[in-house]
Amino acid sequence: MTGEVTKSITAQNTFSDEITIQGYFNVSVTGIAGGTIVTVQRISGVDGTTFTDVDTFTSDIETYGYEPEALQYKIGVKSSEFGSGTCKVRLGLVGRGHGTTTPIR
Repeated sequence: MTGEVTKSITAQNTFSDEITIQGYFNVSVTGIAGGTIVTVQRISGVDGTTFTDVDTFTSDIETYGYEPEALQYKIGVKSSEFGSGTCKVRLGLVGRGHGTTTPIR
């Protein structure tokens, strides 16, 4: 079990590994430049196979979220939303949150 996923992004359509989150979690984004848009996504839908956008960021940020269910999340840059440079992103667990990079199926 791991409590975080990270990724250094230098191109469009690049995301972190998936992490299953339940409870509070941190979102960290640094190095946004040139119009890059970072997107946090989570699994949704009845079949549990579709990722849906939860939030987007256009500047560096340290914030947190809450997920009442055990759902998979990922963070990254979608197609046509990368500007320039290297953007570093992280999703991490807070306190007694639970998470794993092993998908729930």
